[in-house]
Amino acid sequence: MTLEAMRRAEIARLNDHFRFTGEGGWTYLSRGVAALPIMAKEAAIRAVRHFADFTPDNDPHGEHDCALLSVGEHRIMWKIDYYPHNDTRDHAPDPADPATTKRVMTIMLAGEC
Repeated sequence: MTLEAMRRAEIARLNDHFRFTGEGGWTYLSRGVAALPIMAKEAAIRAVRHFADFTPDNDPHGEHDCALLSVGEHRIMWKIDYYPHNDTRDHAPDPADPATTKRVMTIMLAGEC
């Protein structure tokens, strides 16, 4: 495995851990998701937490940082962005380093992109 492949695998591992636990960052719901009935909102969050259907088509860089899925009648998109741990204005220099990177996930309706 190349150094770059190992780096991407570590980013994917960190993203999966964050997505499942919420540790190491913040999660935001878009207005559309926040306005869903509680059961639909909970189903969307649970689907994002447990998403594992990554393919080269929906995850070309192998970092598990974005996906589109169906939850009931809703198309949900989620994405993870990276920021310096202490400043959300600039991108983090290395998303493979959890000591310097805060992950921010946004869960939205596909039509809100």
